[in-house]
Amino acid sequence: MAQNSFPTSAEAKCIARAAVKIAMSENRAEELEIKEELKSKGIMAAAVDFGGDFLSSIGKIVERAVVASRREGLIDDDYHLEAALAGATREAIAVISDKSIGLSVGGKIGIARTETKIAVCLFFGVGILHIDEVVIGFANRAI
Repeated sequence: MAQNSFPTSAEAKCIARAAVKIAMSENRAEELEIKEELKSKGIMAAAVDFGGDFLSSIGKIVERAVVASRREGLIDDDYHLEAALAGATREAIAVISDKSIGLSVGGKIGIARTETKIAVCLFFGVGILHIDEVVIGFANRAI
C-alpha cells in the first residue's frame, strides 16, 4: 500500500484479524509462525503475555503493549506512533473492563501494524479461583 493512502475496509479487517490471531496464539512457536505468515502479507506483529489484578494493572497492560511493540520493531521512539498504540490499548481495555473490574486477568496482548493502521487485541481469561470467563477487547488507530 502506498504511503499516505487510506486503508480500505478489507485492509482494516485484515489488520484486525491479524491482531486477534496473534493474541490467540497458544505458545511461542505458534506466535512465531503467525508472525512469519503476517510478515509475508506486509503486516508486522507482536504479542506479549500478561496476568494480574485487572484494576491495578491497567497501566501495566499499556506499558507491556508499548514495550513489546518497540522490541519487535512495530514502533520506534516516535511520539505519534506510541500515542496511537497507547490509545488503542486503552480503548481495548475499556471494551473488557465491565467484566474484569475486581477480578484477575491473564492472557495475551496482540498487536498488528501496517503502514496506515495499528491494532491491539486483548485475549484474556477473567475470573477468581476456578470461576473463569474469556474476554476479547479490540481497538485500532490510524497512523
